[in-house]
Amino acid sequence: MHAPATSTPDPLPAAPDDGPPGLAAWLAVLSVGIGAFALVTAEFLPVGLLPQMAADLHVTEGLAGLLVTVPGIVAAISALAVTVGVGRADRRHVLWGLMGVMVISNLLVTFATSFWPILLGRSLLGIGVGGFWSIGVAIGPRLVPLRYTTRATALIFGGVSIGTVAGVPAGALIGELFGWRTAFGIAAGIGVLVLAIQVFLLPPLPPTRATKARDLPLLLKNAKARVGLAATVLMFVGQFAAYTYITPFLVQVSAMSVRTVSVLLLAYGAAGFLGNIVGGWAAERSARGALIGTGLVVGLATVALPLFGQNAIAATVLVMVWGLGFGAMPISLQNWMFRAAPDGMETGGALFVATAQVALASGAGVGGLAVDHLGVPSAMLVGGAFALATAAVGWHFGRERNRTTLHAVH
Repeated sequence: MHAPATSTPDPLPAAPDDGPPGLAAWLAVLSVGIGAFALVTAEFLPVGLLPQMAADLHVTEGLAGLLVTVPGIVAAISALAVTVGVGRADRRHVLWGLMGVMVISNLLVTFATSFWPILLGRSLLGIGVGGFWSIGVAIGPRLVPLRYTTRATALIFGGVSIGTVAGVPAGALIGELFGWRTAFGIAAGIGVLVLAIQVFLLPPLPPTRATKARDLPLLLKNAKARVGLAATVLMFVGQFAAYTYITPFLVQVSAMSVRTVSVLLLAYGAAGFLGNIVGGWAAERSARGALIGTGLVVGLATVALPLFGQNAIAATVLVMVWGLGFGAMPISLQNWMFRAAPDGMETGGALFVATAQVALASGAGVGGLAVDHLGVPSAMLVGGAFALATAAVGWHFGRERNRTTLHAVH
């Protein structure tokens, strides 16, 4: 049977809603969350190691920046390609394969002696990242009963928050003490450990139907999914238009030292971890409310920075509030997509990841244009405007329209 034009196939049914999940189920979800931590850490490792890597490989820092941007581009493509390409493969086997790609990627970076093989290794990581976010995030809701799916998704995104808080600074510290290759070698070792844990904990996860290429545009016929993708574009453009230039802002406008900024960004990440928990709680109660709230928190905090950021205390408070919103952002958007199309979680996840990766890169460019023409504070205003537009989209277009062809968003 073919699915109706307004829905998507059901490749990933949720676990039966027959009571609270047991310890084995939560440990399986945790193993996926640890995988998220490992991938996020590996993806952003070069951020803190770029000067060392550029000097050692005898390339400019601008060229070395490809080690960050290329994986993002590959991830956007892979999110769609992997979802379609894995067909009827058991999803736990797919996840194992993606973690294996992550290990190979980091080993290549660790032992390669020139720039281009290292860039190849980083490109392989993009396959792992894109594939994980389309396949892996959709696995969480399969492991627990329906009413616990938001908590499972929040636990997986908790791995992202921890990777953001601890992974990048830890990689930079290891690189400073023992060299940048050691940091990537340790990342490969963590990947091996995560793979072993997932082999032990993940149950069989066969799909009921393979996702086809034609299913991807089919989701765009779902009005709620279109709202979610529009919100994803606005939120990610806004977040990274501002966040890309947060360090120059705090140094130039708030007159903070580089060391103080580093500590504040760690606190930002810690606030993001708390925001992930709060966002999961809010999304479980109202997908629309969580989406609007996230846009308001990020938007108001960033817009207020140019107004009050000359005061270091005010800037610190606003950055912490921003961190809360940042932590709630992925779970709010992903939960919206899941609820908009609960019978197409892999398809929704793939489109979400591809859209987010493109918007992330675009956001940095939009912020850069603002900085070049209007100064560093303008990046905060532009980013905040996009985030507030997200809230407006959720408010105006997120209401139920009583159409039987759409799934409810609560």
